[in-house]
Amino acid sequence: MTQTDALPDDAIAIRGLRKTYAASKKAAPKTALDGVDLTIPRGSIFGLLGPNGAGKSTLINILAGVVNKSEGEVLIWGRDIDKRPRDARAALGVVPQEITADVFFTPREALEVQAGFYGVPANARRSDELLAAVGLSDKADAYVRALSGGMKRRLMVAKALVHNPPILILDEPTAGVDVELRRQLWAYVRRINALGVTILLTTHYLEEAQELCDSIAIMNRGRVVACEPTPQLLRRLDTRNVVVTPEHPLDGLPDLNGFEALARPNGAFAVTYRKGQSSVEQVLAAVRAAGVTIADITTEDPDLEDVFLALTYGDADQADPTKD
Repeated sequence: MTQTDALPDDAIAIRGLRKTYAASKKAAPKTALDGVDLTIPRGSIFGLLGPNGAGKSTLINILAGVVNKSEGEVLIWGRDIDKRPRDARAALGVVPQEITADVFFTPREALEVQAGFYGVPANARRSDELLAAVGLSDKADAYVRALSGGMKRRLMVAKALVHNPPILILDEPTAGVDVELRRQLWAYVRRINALGVTILLTTHYLEEAQELCDSIAIMNRGRVVACEPTPQLLRRLDTRNVVVTPEHPLDGLPDLNGFEALARPNGAFAVTYRKGQSSVEQVLAAVRAAGVTIADITTEDPDLEDVFLALTYGDADQADPTKD
């Protein structure tokens, strides 16, 4: 990355992006991306979510230079990927879904080789610093083949950062990683984001996206169906749950006039209502009218999973040839 370019407002700007895979003997033509418009602000942690086959992997592979787009414009750090492809790619560090390990190298050697690929001078390399940052200092001279899956994934993060890119793409980085390693990885992601690195994250752990991301885009069938700051996205659903714990165990779910009860653990049940149409008091009146004596109630606002399902429900089985 050169320091002569002015800092762009947007880390990534995508306009009218399309990708169509040609027909084959076994399949008809497939549109993986259908006119995607997306803006990722500089310095943000940006979530890209969607069911399998939504087009996420195709989009990331286009950014990384692995897949050629069919139409549209893509700017990475202000650099058009058609006009300045090498400069655009140099602004990215990519951690793919699949664990790729140089099994005959040590972690330190793997970082040195990666730095060489990017032309980082020997006196500017940060191999030991990066290994310490991802918690692998004590494994610096062990063979990569001896590392656990979680350690290999952390090494991949370090490899993606050897050339000090302003944008880091994390494609399902915590898949198969235990809870403690996941916590450590996210702590490091927050640290580098605080230093100015823009993070583009895909994950199936929706609670992680809700906690980490400033803004979230949800893709479905090759299109962006929502793209908003996370708090605004969560307000999309005008619903709330009332969770009722009965005083005495019930033989079954109560029949509530105008509301539906869904079972919860330990004999409780939940009732969902629309805030613009009903109220907690109306829900409780229906519960009492059904003969239920209430021991306790709590209310829940919708979470990201509720929004995600509302926007993509029923489409997750539409497979994309990239197997997102």
